[in-house]
Amino acid sequence: MSKLRCLLSLLAISLLLGLSGCGSKASAKATDGKLTPAIPPGKGLFRSHEFRSNLKALPNWTRVMVSAESQTETFYACDASKEACSSAALSWQKIIRQSIGLSPMAQLKTVNSYFNRWPYQLDIDVYGVSDYWATPGEFLRLSGDCEDYSITKYYALRKLGFAIDDMRIVLLKDNIRNISHAILAVKLNGGTYVLDNVSDLVLSHLKYEHYVPQYSVNEFYRWAHVAPRALH
Repeated sequence: MSKLRCLLSLLAISLLLGLSGCGSKASAKATDGKLTPAIPPGKGLFRSHEFRSNLKALPNWTRVMVSAESQTETFYACDASKEACSSAALSWQKIIRQSIGLSPMAQLKTVNSYFNRWPYQLDIDVYGVSDYWATPGEFLRLSGDCEDYSITKYYALRKLGFAIDDMRIVLLKDNIRNISHAILAVKLNGGTYVLDNVSDLVLSHLKYEHYVPQYSVNEFYRWAHVAPRALH
């Protein structure tokens, strides 16, 4: 392993250990005034260097995966002509049926704007803890914060036929607002696009110079990220 890759691996581990919840203030990096050699751009999300590993030590995401698929399938199967369907089930059915038949890009835009209508809620106010990852059913009933939007969009697109390998929930730092944030990244037609709860626009990840990825997940893997400017 090259010296650069060893250094990047160590940085990736340190970034994972320093993660905080969505919307929390990002920690400032101490500096002694010396310039450190810049890391060249990578080929991963937001031009980062990526390090793939397993899904261990992610209890919030593990809890979501246990129930999210069966939960959303139950929502979609509910027949309002024969039984009383919850508002969450009806909301789920509406967006899935609205999106079927659209082009993949139109599906991304429709799903993104639809769930962005839910009001942003802090985990501490809704769930009584500082960091909680909501299932789609919990989000549809109670709303949530940035990763909760991303999770619900992930499962909606999964229902519409997007491959798990083409989607990731990305935890990152927003350098403009100086807070932790989360988005959904989706591969499509050779590009990767961002579904963000702060905007209905669906743009390439390369447009977001102020987003610095920390780690990303899907149902198969997790990735640690080191940004090109991580050593500046």
